Parts: sequence; C-alpha cells; structure tokens
Amino acid sequence: MPALKPTGVTGKIVWLGVVRDRDAALRSGAITEATATYAGINGEDHGGLTRPSCSRVTSQYPKGTEIRNTRQLCIVSAEEMAEVADAIGVEAFNPEWCGANIVIEGIPDFTHIPPSSRLQSESGATLTVDMENRPCHLPAPVIDEDAPGHGKAFKQAAKDKRGVTAWVEREGSLKVGDTVTLHIPDQRAWNGPT
Repeated sequence: MPALKPTGVTGKIVWLGVVRDRDAALRSGAITEATATYAGINGEDHGGLTRPSCSRVTSQYPKGTEIRNTRQLCIVSAEEMAEVADAIGVEAFNPEWCGANIVIEGIPDFTHIPPSSRLQSESGATLTVDMENRPCHLPAPVIDEDAPGHGKAFKQAAKDKRGVTAWVEREGSLKVGDTVTLHIPDQRAWNGPT
C-alpha cells in the first residue's frame, strides 16, 4: 500500500506570482507560467535549497541558522481568499498583497490539508506541503497601499485561511489553468500525550 494516496480531489491554478525582492516589498507580481525547480520558482526571492531559520522555528534553532528551505512557495485558496476579502471589507482579495505564489481554486478546506500532502500538476511538477502558513502583520501595509484602512484586519481575518507553504519535490512547469491533484499521507492522526 503506498504511503501517499490520490484523493480524487483536484483544483485549478487560477493565479501565479513571484516576489522579486522581499526586503523591498512582500507584494508578488503576477505571471502566467513558471518553472518549478528544486530551488523553487525561478525568480522567487523565497526560493533556494536552504534558508536562514526564522521566528517560526526558534524552538528548534537559533534565528538565522541555515536550514532546508521547506517554505519556497506560498499557496492560497481562491475560496478562502474570498472569505478574507469579505471579512476585511474589500470586494476581492488581490493575491499580490500576501506575497502568494499560487492560487488554487476547488480544493475544500485548503489551509488544513495535511502536511506532506502533494499537489501534482499536469506536467508532473509536484509540490510538497510543509504546513499551514499562519497569518502575520506583513500583508497589512501592502493591502493599505491599495485599500487604505483595510490591512489591519488581515491577520485576524486570515486565521485558518492563509494557505500553506510548500517546496518542490519534482521539477516541471506550472501554468494558470493547470489542474492539480491532491495526494495525502495514508496515516492516522497522531495520538500523542494530551
């Protein structure tokens, strides 16, 4: 029995983007296709095989420690971003505001797909989900550039809807309009100490 099982659930890539220089701005710029390499999407500033550790893993490493980059990509759900838009009071949520790389439509409860799930595109490019991408304050000023006064509500509105981070397991092309298939780990939930 394979450790990863196809779910029969598919989604569609409805938007692609890259963050060219995250020190200058979190905002991503829209593209129509991308090459996913083992280091991430070409031109993406969050790419690379390794990265300096950040506040998310200070329980494991001192900040700045070189670690494997499992946060090459930010993937969000079109449906969840529509809910965030409604909650912050804007007509539509621009994925550029949160530095998104991929927006997928059609996979329910997207932010909570299990870690180690795979999203496999028509080209064979396969993205491995690291974990839920918890919302932070960084999109707020970017949102306020386009929709003044709405950014401060993002962090709370995006709770449980911020999508996932992922890394490239198999190289290939990604295009707007591509179908992706969800594969999940074939294991029960952990029953550790309570």
